[in-house]
Amino acid sequence: MKVTKAVIPAAGLGTRVLPATKSLPKEMLTIVDKPAIQYIVEEAVNSGITDILIITNRGKGIIEDHFDRSPELEERLLASGKKDVYDQVVSISRLANIYFVRQKETKGLGHAVNCARSFVGNEPFAVLYGDDVIIGDDPACGQLIRAYEKYGKAVLGIKSVPEDSISKYSSLKVENLEGNIYSCTDMIEKPQKKEDVLSLYSILGRCVLTPDIFDILDNTKPGAGGEIQLTDAMKTLARTVGMTGVDFTGKRYDMGDKLGILEATVEIALKNPLLGESFKAYLKKLVKSL
Repeated sequence: MKVTKAVIPAAGLGTRVLPATKSLPKEMLTIVDKPAIQYIVEEAVNSGITDILIITNRGKGIIEDHFDRSPELEERLLASGKKDVYDQVVSISRLANIYFVRQKETKGLGHAVNCARSFVGNEPFAVLYGDDVIIGDDPACGQLIRAYEKYGKAVLGIKSVPEDSISKYSSLKVENLEGNIYSCTDMIEKPQKKEDVLSLYSILGRCVLTPDIFDILDNTKPGAGGEIQLTDAMKTLARTVGMTGVDFTGKRYDMGDKLGILEATVEIALKNPLLGESFKAYLKKLVKSL
């Protein structure tokens, strides 16, 4: 079955980037001229996704407003002769069929994904973590979808992380199938002991799941941090029917981290066709003064 639906969990509190996120959702933090979540939605659309469910919580209505029409703004832009900007603004509301649901209690990523059950139905679906912007010529979500179509199993977006950082991530038991494609048969969330580390491969920001994940989530008890961890549910899937891992191409930026936000801003600005050259000249001048 073709993957046409995606879920974007965007209900986190953004505590690592306070005070900026006290009143502004971290998903709306700007990278050059677009909020982070727009990059994620565009990645999904460029991967063939037509229907997107964004899971929010209290205080994140601004995300809904961003993907809605703005008649007053649009009218002002047209009256000012700014047709190009008008087209950009209107195109945001036409990216995909975008829906919203609130996660009324912050009980973890697994609980958030379980809120998508009625939206997903009995279809495979992509999950794009709201913290992670991935920029590349080949959309990361699309890479995972192709692996699902080839191998018929749920798919994880994976990358190798530094050994001294693995305790902050998940650790996967993997075996290479071909190229950058792996078989995954076990995982552990945030391993605290060296003997618990299965490999330095971790799930980073993307996965394609089958609908049987929902029944597993219903029976998943709170794990790390007292929350219902999606990793714990995927572990059951990996151990029973197995999963596929894709060491995706593209650069991942952690939008829940202050350094990650700065890196994204600088590197994406350098690639901007209008700003890139002047920004590069500014950086060269700045570096000389350091």
